[in-house]
Amino acid sequence: MVFLGGPRQVGKTTLGFHLLSSKKSYLNWDVPEHRESILRREFPRGNPILFDEIHKYRSWRNYLKGLYDNPDFGRQILVTGSARLDLYRYGGDSLQGRHYYYRLHPLSFAELRMKTKADLFGLLELGGFPEQFLNTSRVDSKRWSNDYRTRLIRDDLRSLESLQDLGNIELMMLRLPSLVGAPLSLNAIREDLQVSHHSVRRWLDALERLYAFFRLPPFGSPKIRAVKKEQKHYHFDWTLVQEPGLRFENMVACHLLKWTHFLHDTEGQNLELRYFRDIDKREVDFAVLEDSSPILFLECKWADEKLHPGLLYLKERFPKTRSFQIAAQGSRDVVHASGVEIMPAERFLATLV
Repeated sequence: MVFLGGPRQVGKTTLGFHLLSSKKSYLNWDVPEHRESILRREFPRGNPILFDEIHKYRSWRNYLKGLYDNPDFGRQILVTGSARLDLYRYGGDSLQGRHYYYRLHPLSFAELRMKTKADLFGLLELGGFPEQFLNTSRVDSKRWSNDYRTRLIRDDLRSLESLQDLGNIELMMLRLPSLVGAPLSLNAIREDLQVSHHSVRRWLDALERLYAFFRLPPFGSPKIRAVKKEQKHYHFDWTLVQEPGLRFENMVACHLLKWTHFLHDTEGQNLELRYFRDIDKREVDFAVLEDSSPILFLECKWADEKLHPGLLYLKERFPKTRSFQIAAQGSRDVVHASGVEIMPAERFLATLV
């Protein structure tokens, strides 16, 4: 079996259709007729068979395990869903060893074969979700983004999580984009909404499972005096972030996460995306680790600036780690004496996936 996860409307079903021998092999749990066929175990002809949103069925793990282990079934199985199937697959009978898990992300600079700064700013303005990007209109993109947030909370969150206070959750979602780029304070959100710390934590966990956003832990090492607990967060829909520099940082975060997930899912590389901040307030936007050791440091700037001191600090302590400072509006393409590579953002992003 193959599980295909990722944010709502990122293109999972469209990709699945391209892999089917017949569109009749598509079964969506949200469609009553399809749901009846699933429960009756009556399947259309064709291979593979695609189950969409079946994780909304309480016994879906045992159901798929039974099909997979039945030698008479003899069909390839593709499972898609707009929640994190890597989390929802646990519980009940284990599906371990019976499937591969892949994550589909929004469109990226390299995937779209973009090259120029104009391409970069077009992607930054419109966002990476296919329908959002292909609209080619800033107004349509914004309307799509607003509708997306509403459907995520009112449809997916309600159907998958036992949460009641949807109004406050929507208020929290409106607040979160303004907090991008800084350590996420649960206490600040709790005070804004006048709710309990437990509620905020539970809401954030649920929204992260639905790919509304992702959180990055800090990078710590005996060589540095790093903070240990504070997390930063970024949105898969970077157009939610209004400040240009932070929107650019958010977009780069999405590109790096896509790259690390791709290498993990396809090649088994144990990669993690983190950020750096120490007790002396030195910061670097991103650190990529492989087997807990840093292989890449990256600092994002809106325009050409002198070398960021936090990045220089990390490079001195990890001299073998490739380090980059990229700029959205910048044109400098040089190598600093420390070994840090300073380049336009479009050149760096073109090297990812």
